[in-house]
Amino acid sequence: MSQRGMRGPSADRLRRLRWWLTVLFTATNTVALIVLAPVIIILDAQRGADRIDHDLSVVTQPVLRLIDDNHGALVYARVPADPLASDCPDFAVMPGKPSDFTPLFSTRGCTRVDTKLLADLAAESVRNGAPLSADRKAVNGHQIRVAVEPFKDSNGHYFGAVLAWQDTQKQQEQHRQLTIAVLVVCAILIGAAALISYWLSGRAIRPAMAALEQQETLLAETAHDLRTPVAALRALAETAQRDPEQRAELLPRTVRLAGRMGDIIDGLLVRARLAAGVEHLAMQPVWLDQLVAGVVEDMPTGDARFSLVTAPTMVRADPTLLRRAIGNVLGNAMRHGRVPGADLAIITVTVADGRVTVADQGPGIDPTVGADLFEPYTTGGASTGLGLSIVRWVVLAHGGDLKVYNADEGGAIFEIQLPTVQ
Repeated sequence: MSQRGMRGPSADRLRRLRWWLTVLFTATNTVALIVLAPVIIILDAQRGADRIDHDLSVVTQPVLRLIDDNHGALVYARVPADPLASDCPDFAVMPGKPSDFTPLFSTRGCTRVDTKLLADLAAESVRNGAPLSADRKAVNGHQIRVAVEPFKDSNGHYFGAVLAWQDTQKQQEQHRQLTIAVLVVCAILIGAAALISYWLSGRAIRPAMAALEQQETLLAETAHDLRTPVAALRALAETAQRDPEQRAELLPRTVRLAGRMGDIIDGLLVRARLAAGVEHLAMQPVWLDQLVAGVVEDMPTGDARFSLVTAPTMVRADPTLLRRAIGNVLGNAMRHGRVPGADLAIITVTVADGRVTVADQGPGIDPTVGADLFEPYTTGGASTGLGLSIVRWVVLAHGGDLKVYNADEGGAIFEIQLPTVQ
């Protein structure tokens, strides 16, 4: 269904509803992603920090076990001999005060750090009597993480600390890449949510749009189909009013036209119900030649002259809808099938073998109209808006075929082929 073909305030409200649903669904997903993305980023940063802290504790704890206190003298002779002293990350054994003992550093020298920075951290840990972790800058400007573990002398006083540090530049770069990836994925998901919500909201309102389109089509077809019989009914009434002597002759035609108008209204209602899938065609054997002859007889002939040639042919059809389709084709020929400048439209109608052919002497079919000729509201050449679209629907609903082409001598030819009854 093309929503661009829908008109009116009701259709506009449905379109606005679709956009509101899209905005609401997208906003909900955006809020969820805005909450989720920082959580992922923070958890990754915390995980990286925990991993580094674990790697540093693997160094500080063994060094603490290698250190001994002998009556106020620090013994760490075993520390340089341990493989820890030549591996990364770096570590140092620092006093709480410069006079306590001489600092000891690992021999690898993976990341150079200012000695004063380490001494300040060791003094802070000894002063507080608690381990600490801190992020600082190395000599090369890289971010490092320092773990500090204080230790006591034989009197139970904190007087030194083991420090281990590691360059976190690589971990920070990985965290930065993950942050960018999370933001990009969130942007893609928000865009996908907008597209999906637009599609889902369109499917959600599609039944309402279909019902609205059927309602508008029903109103338009009613106005279109009743225009000709109402005009003819008015002409008969005015003639009978002016000339009482013709009333006896005109009254039966008036009754037939009134009945035809009722049939048209019934057909339109059936058409709407069929389109909605709640009713089936009232198929029955129909003499096609007699039905066409009746439609021709009921057509107002003030501006047209019909030539009817028929042969008996029976088809299975819904007579009300088929009569309506034939009337639309004839009405179209009356409006567009006259020679330019002529007063009358000369129309030849032929019925045989389940085929109804309507030929006129008008300008023919505009080649630029093409396949749009039978589309609703198309006007051009031999198209009259809704009439021919109704014809196509009726013919296809009966399993038939509809063709239109220009005659060699000029004029348009409409051909309706219906399955015959043997």
